[in-house]
Amino acid sequence: MKTAKTPFALPQLAAEWDPSPATSRRSLLLAGLLAGVGGAIGLRSLPGAAQSNTADIAILNAAIDLEQQAIWAYKTAAGKLSNTEVGKIVLEVATKNLKDHEQHRDLLAGAVRQLGGIPSRARDSYDLSTYIDNKEGNLDSDANIAKLALALEFDAALAYNDAFVQLSNKDLVAAASTIGPNEVAHATAIRAVFHSLDPRILVVPAPFVSAETRERWILKV
Repeated sequence: MKTAKTPFALPQLAAEWDPSPATSRRSLLLAGLLAGVGGAIGLRSLPGAAQSNTADIAILNAAIDLEQQAIWAYKTAAGKLSNTEVGKIVLEVATKNLKDHEQHRDLLAGAVRQLGGIPSRARDSYDLSTYIDNKEGNLDSDANIAKLALALEFDAALAYNDAFVQLSNKDLVAAASTIGPNEVAHATAIRAVFHSLDPRILVVPAPFVSAETRERWILKV
């Protein structure tokens, strides 16, 4: 059986982190095998403590960028939801998820500042075209908006699985590692909405959260 690669890695995203709007978070998440942060951003010549802080800041800023993307997506989608019962349910879940993402962003930004860094700033917009092109959601209906949110939440959970164990500051590991499970909870809440409409759709479709089980979690348009 073919084993899928696990490309959803924040350390690689951090290594290639670029604050320019042209950089797609999705394309970086899917760029390939995990790259070491230190080598990729040229840290080897720095003193040990500076290396650790710089690498941690890069990972945290990449995570902030994912949170900013989620915040933008939920705010953008909110105005496109219908006033139907389904639209109201999706909006209720989206509003709760949005508030969580704002708290994640603030926690991560505070950690970056504690390390002497500058938190990644939100962009005017984010490119979700890869998800839309792959039929993993859209902004054209209540159901497709929920499917897009599901894909974003699941990919964030995958990214965090590998990211925070790479942090050198163990206090940060303990604090930040609480975020990943919350992303899974968001994905589960979205699937619960679909389950309420169609009981054949499982709330938890797989025993693991991994790149190998991603297709079982994502709902296609």
